[in-house]
Amino acid sequence: MDRSLYIAMSGAKQTLLAQTSNANNLANAQTTGFKSDFEQFRSMPVFGPGFPSRVYAMAERPGTDMEMGPIQTTGNALDVAIKGEGWFVVESEDGREAYTRAGDLRVTPQGRLETGNGSAIYGNDGPIILPPAEKIDIGNDGTISIIPVGEGASTLAVIDRIKMVKPELSNLEKLSDGFMHTKDGSVAEADASVSLVQGALEGSNVNAVSALVEMIELARNFELQIKVMKTADDNSSVSAKLMQMA
Repeated sequence: MDRSLYIAMSGAKQTLLAQTSNANNLANAQTTGFKSDFEQFRSMPVFGPGFPSRVYAMAERPGTDMEMGPIQTTGNALDVAIKGEGWFVVESEDGREAYTRAGDLRVTPQGRLETGNGSAIYGNDGPIILPPAEKIDIGNDGTISIIPVGEGASTLAVIDRIKMVKPELSNLEKLSDGFMHTKDGSVAEADASVSLVQGALEGSNVNAVSALVEMIELARNFELQIKVMKTADDNSSVSAKLMQMA
């Protein structure tokens, strides 16, 4: 009796974990540059003294969907989207380089160029700092040019170039900060073949319909596991009564 109870309990627990991952995907269906996470179940034998006679369910995240999201034209000079493969380089919370497809840029009062979530964008020599400007232009190769405050339209100064990289996808993984990192801890070199589009953003690659269907399937699976647990408990109670009668 206890075997079916604990197996159903492990299945219900892992279903909740998969539901959490799926809910996170659905919550980020409108997040710029978001890459959805995969989730899957597999059977895991329980090893210990003797033979592994019990097999429990285990949910895991095998990877991240690297497919491009839809490109949406915004007309905003600080909105940029990478064409094809490639990543923007940003500064993570621990000061390391991280990679993202989110190009919703903004300039802080201190002149720092950062993404919409407040992460600094890297240039040739680290985070990009812009002087006061009347106009900012970003070229297809990531070159940032400005018209300084008080200068004429003919005065165009090149300030920096956004660092864009193209590491091997097999060497990338998403960590808890939501950014992509290299698995081996290496720093990707700037790649001149990566280009961008100004005035556009890459949307999330989450398929909201598929995520909703997956949520319903996981909810039904959870209910099934709970029913199995209830049945195991009822059978255990009946067995106990039979033992008392005997």
